[in-house]
Formats: sequence, C-alpha cells, structure tokens
Amino acid sequence: SHRAGDRVSCLESGAKGALPRCQLQEPSLYTIKAVFILDNDGHRLLAKYYDDTFPSMKEQMAFEKNVFNKTSRTDSEIAFFGGMTIVYKSSIDLFLYVVGSSHENELMLMSVLTCLFESLNHVLRKNVEKRWLLENMDGAFLVLDEIVDGG
Repeated sequence: SHRAGDRVSCLESGAKGALPRCQLQEPSLYTIKAVFILDNDGHRLLAKYYDDTFPSMKEQMAFEKNVFNKTSRTDSEIAFFGGMTIVYKSSIDLFLYVVGSSHENELMLMSVLTCLFESLNHVLRKNVEKRWLLENMDGAFLVLDEIVDGG
C-alpha cells in the first residue's frame, strides 16, 4: 500500500505480457530546480539555480529565453517545458518563475511562487516592478533565500 504523497514510478518488465513493476521514489525536500525573475523584454534580473540541470550561465540564459518566449504572451499560470513544470506570474513589468521537475506537485510550486510574490510585494511596499526590484535587490535575494533553502 502507498501513503499519500509517495511517488511511484512504473517500469515495464522485460517479459512479454508481464505487469509493470512499480517502485517507490524517495520523497525529497529538494523540489525547486530554479527561481528567476525576468523583465518584460525577457532579460534576467534575478536568478537562482539549485541543481545542475543547467550547469553554465549560457545554458541558463538560453533556458530562460525559451521559457519567456513560450509564456510571456499567455494568460495561464503553468507550463510544461523540457521535462519540467514551470509556474509563473507577471506583475507590471516583471515575470516571476518557479521551476520544478515534471514529477513535482504543481500546487507546491505555486505556493512557493505565491509566497515569493507576496513577500516581494511586502518588501517593495506594493511596488512589484522592475525599478523597485533593482533598487532593493539585496532584499529580494534575502526573500528568495528565506523561502527556498538550497532547493
């Protein structure tokens, strides 16, 4: 029997007609792959990556550009891209993104995004926009570090 919240992955066994063999994946506290904030032109203002999915700055920037191009003109709040789940929110001239694996719970990612937005809203005195973010970047990084502890 499986407990709620356990992750199950099923692999086909080699025998013809055999049932899938299921394995429990260990639950992990490391659920966030990346958090980044872009301006309305898709340029990075703040970014933090928590694993080695995109090891170089060049790969990170290319990923961010692709994500921005796919999400900047839509009204939805979630995207599935390159085997990852991405939740996002726009505010005036900013786009906030939280990235997790494709197995991650969207509600958990959305709660991180909501907490990030509400905290920035508080720190920036209800001015969640590029100018105020740039003037308070140290506070923005502090907020991010307090919400996401190494992934």
